[in-house]
Amino acid sequence: MPAVPMRHRSLTLLGAVLLVQVLALAVQIRTNTHGRLIRVWVVEVISPFERAGNWTITKVRGVWNGYFALIHTQRENEYLQAQVDRLRLRNVELEGQSAESARLAALLGFHDAHADVPMVAARVIGASADSSSHAIFINRGERDGIRRNMAVITPDGIVGKVFEVYRGTAQVLLLTDKESGVGALLAGSRTQGPVGGVGEPTMLMKYVSNDENVSVGQEILTSGQDQIYPKDLPVGTVTDVKAGTPFKVIRVKPAARLDRLEEVLVLLTRQELTKSTAAETPASGNAATAPVKHEQ
Repeated sequence: MPAVPMRHRSLTLLGAVLLVQVLALAVQIRTNTHGRLIRVWVVEVISPFERAGNWTITKVRGVWNGYFALIHTQRENEYLQAQVDRLRLRNVELEGQSAESARLAALLGFHDAHADVPMVAARVIGASADSSSHAIFINRGERDGIRRNMAVITPDGIVGKVFEVYRGTAQVLLLTDKESGVGALLAGSRTQGPVGGVGEPTMLMKYVSNDENVSVGQEILTSGQDQIYPKDLPVGTVTDVKAGTPFKVIRVKPAARLDRLEEVLVLLTRQELTKSTAAETPASGNAATAPVKHEQ
């Protein structure tokens, strides 16, 4: 250790004495809060570190609690989403049941309105796999009295004819098939002309003179001359009319919704459908005794 020069020893000694006295006073002097001065100094030095530590701990605790809260919220969201999905599925089921009830009520009402005409209700169970063929399969066949060329209808209008019959099922050729056709006439003027399918959603009415007055929206009915469909059943409505050579080109929209068939009626006779007195009775009142039945 280097020696302190003689001229500085007095100053060094004086500084040491003063430092000792200051420390002694710090221990003894009390502040106006009755604390010793040294304690005040220590508190002032340590306080920033305490505040920083407390802030850090608070933030870490908040993040930790937030993490668990987020997990809990996520689980609640997953549970609620599952509940919503179940309710949506149930709602779809109820809507389907309601639509089916409405369709069956319409079939029943139609049957009651024509109680004197033998007919069998059937459910559509399939469609032709051939994209060029417009045909459906129903769950009625020979054992139910179904035969070839019987008319198939809905309360809205005609659907087609029975094309092939099996023991418990039958194939129905729709009006829109290229091989299908029906004897028809224009409502009002009673001008006749066959309506045939072209493999599209709409059909064509043929052999109507260019001089004939035909308007869009005009109704077309069965003529009864094809020996398949009874007279005056709805076939469709005119959607487009153009002059052609040598006949008008008349496009027809089917009256029956052929793209969403689920239940149909097969007429067991060509007897004309005239409303009977049964039509005066509400359909719901006959639901228990109605002869229209469905097989699954």
